[in-house]
Amino acid sequence: MNFVELRAYAIAGKIDELNLISMEGGIYLLEARMHGAAYPLSDARGEMFHLRSVEHAREVLHDFPSLSFNLVHTSVHDEMCGLVSGVEESLKVPIAFRSAWHH
Repeated sequence: MNFVELRAYAIAGKIDELNLISMEGGIYLLEARMHGAAYPLSDARGEMFHLRSVEHAREVLHDFPSLSFNLVHTSVHDEMCGLVSGVEESLKVPIAFRSAWHH
């Protein structure tokens, strides 16, 4: 899903939630959830759209209608400890869609 599509779905009220996924190396990816399916945000080239921080995501989404917004921390715990792959080790935390620092 590209940015234009994401905005159109948000305005139409079709998005259940947005998840900002924190990856290793300080990279954040954004995915929209609609009807139980995940739709990652891609850039103009069709590649994953990388964000620098929670605030960067809020800046990018500043003119969107307010949506349910979560920060998802992925875990490499299963790789480090030898657990069976596929064990869900992510931590999902609701965060404010709008920054307290900007009006």
